[in-house]
Amino acid sequence: MVSVLVVDDSVVVRRLIVDALSADPGIQVVGTAPNGKVALSKIDMLKPDIVTLDIEMPVMDGLTTIKEIRKVHPRLPVIMFSTLTSVGASATLEALSSGASDYVTKPANVGSVAESIKSVREQIIPRIHALCRTGGPPRPPVRLAPRPAPAGPSGPRPAGGTGTPQVVAVGCSTGGPDALTKVVSALPASFPLPIVVVQHMPQVFTKMFAERLDRSAPLKVVEAGSGMAVQPGTVYIAPGDYHMEVVRRGGGVFTHLQQGPPENFCRPAVDVLFRSVADVYGGATLGVILTGMGQDGKRGSEGLVAKGAEIVAQDEATSVVWGMPGAVAGAGLAHSILPLNEISHHLINRVAGGRTARPRG
Repeated sequence: MVSVLVVDDSVVVRRLIVDALSADPGIQVVGTAPNGKVALSKIDMLKPDIVTLDIEMPVMDGLTTIKEIRKVHPRLPVIMFSTLTSVGASATLEALSSGASDYVTKPANVGSVAESIKSVREQIIPRIHALCRTGGPPRPPVRLAPRPAPAGPSGPRPAGGTGTPQVVAVGCSTGGPDALTKVVSALPASFPLPIVVVQHMPQVFTKMFAERLDRSAPLKVVEAGSGMAVQPGTVYIAPGDYHMEVVRRGGGVFTHLQQGPPENFCRPAVDVLFRSVADVYGGATLGVILTGMGQDGKRGSEGLVAKGAEIVAQDEATSVVWGMPGAVAGAGLAHSILPLNEISHHLINRVAGGRTARPRG
């Protein structure tokens, strides 16, 4: 049984969240709080397994509260409640960088109680179970994808990640904003490859995230638009509610956005991006699967590996949720399973023509 503390200044919203969670017999709401100050005292008293936390509250807001929680409870899962606005997106990204585990968006139509409860239930219950690691089948044994021996100096390079990479393709979800920020920020401004990214996020959030990452990373970071030339040293983040693909036209590669059906309940979806990357770049791809719920990216990784690409998966210990990287690793598609702080080093090493070497210190 997962115990939950619900924190929101609105009586209506607190009731809505409690009603939404009551649909799951494996979840029990053990308490509620109207602001962060009350929440901090109740966390010590009730010892919940997870906390849902509103951002805008009197007395002590959500941003201050998450920072205070992390001082005492560094591993307690916290899900933020956010609005689908620029202000809400900015505050949510700040909360994630301050240690929040994930977020859900508040229902737009609060006039329909049934629809609001359904929206909250569909968003939050899977996140609670994933973050608390409850339910689900046992993890399959992890197998590393075989690495072929390197070719001789004059012979053709074999498939399987030993050739010269031309692109980095990244997929991430829960915990992804912080993980992606750490990877991209550790790459030098001289990093010579384009990086195409699907991070599961709604509209508005992806634009704010790209702008925020662009300010902190040495590389140029943009929210992708359709028809953008894919250039070295630039990070392209798929916009919310659009699948992003890469297409070859003439002598160049360009982004293409489309609103086909969601895949793995997601739009943008990692599988859609990875399929297109496999078609355009084939084995000259470095695929990276970071922390996230579900299995998005597994089928796309299968296609990349079939073309001879290399796949790197984040390890379980450093993942907020080891769903996406765990699915890839468990299927034997990962050539390397690395802690988060080693992934950027691995990418730099591979681009320089070397193999994986553990960073010192």
